[in-house]
Amino acid sequence: MSLSNLVIALLAGIVQGVVEWLPVSSQGNLSLFLTIVGMSPDVALQLALFLQLGTTVSSALYYREDIAEAFNATPTWRPRTAFDGPNAVTSFVVVACFATGLVGIPLYLTAVDVASELSGGLFIALIGVLLILTGVLQLTSQSVDFATKSHPTFGDAIIVGALQGLAILPGVSRSGVTTSRLIFRSHDAPSAFRLSFLLSIPAGIGAGILTVFAAGGLPGISFVAAVIALFASAVVGYATIGALMRIVESVPFWAVCFGLGGLAILGGGLVSAI
Repeated sequence: MSLSNLVIALLAGIVQGVVEWLPVSSQGNLSLFLTIVGMSPDVALQLALFLQLGTTVSSALYYREDIAEAFNATPTWRPRTAFDGPNAVTSFVVVACFATGLVGIPLYLTAVDVASELSGGLFIALIGVLLILTGVLQLTSQSVDFATKSHPTFGDAIIVGALQGLAILPGVSRSGVTTSRLIFRSHDAPSAFRLSFLLSIPAGIGAGILTVFAAGGLPGISFVAAVIALFASAVVGYATIGALMRIVESVPFWAVCFGLGGLAILGGGLVSAI
């Protein structure tokens, strides 16, 4: 194991620990970084998804009180009251995760196969296109008038879960599409982000397990490098989540997506032309 590989693993963990909380596609930006440092597109895609395990730990620690509340509500669950009162968040997460798996697993397997056929430049440019589309969705959601729903519905869970499955594609922001959809459904922004990141915890665990099974082991990384990257993403993620969540409320991240997407398209075109 070379020192450069360990440094790349550390930097990848730091990048993941920061961008996971921003609606600019952590997987897309981490895939960009890994492709630029020399990984093939398919391995970069797998590793970017795998490293979400680190920030999943951060989310679980940060939202530990909400998780405890959801678990305490579970024993009183009844079908007729599943999306009412204290059962609402638990039911939302369970149903949404099911929808995420139905959409995300086949899409992930297809995306890895397609990425293995792409050049680095074209892969980078495609990430840029998806980032811009994410920015369009975020910009559109800003025009919605809040009516502040008190609880998520079954329909919210199905649609938000399916959108989270689409975020398997690098460049599609998981938090961006899920929170935007919740805002479209009249949830206020703080509640939408809370539901989105609670949903990311089981989804992140599932994504990490999926990548290991699909790749037949750690995707393009040694055990030592994986530990370093996961530890860095968890520590940096927990240290930054509070501050970055406050920044999200005041910064127009649709513009950030447009800027990053434009640079990725330009950079991908230049790489392909060289």
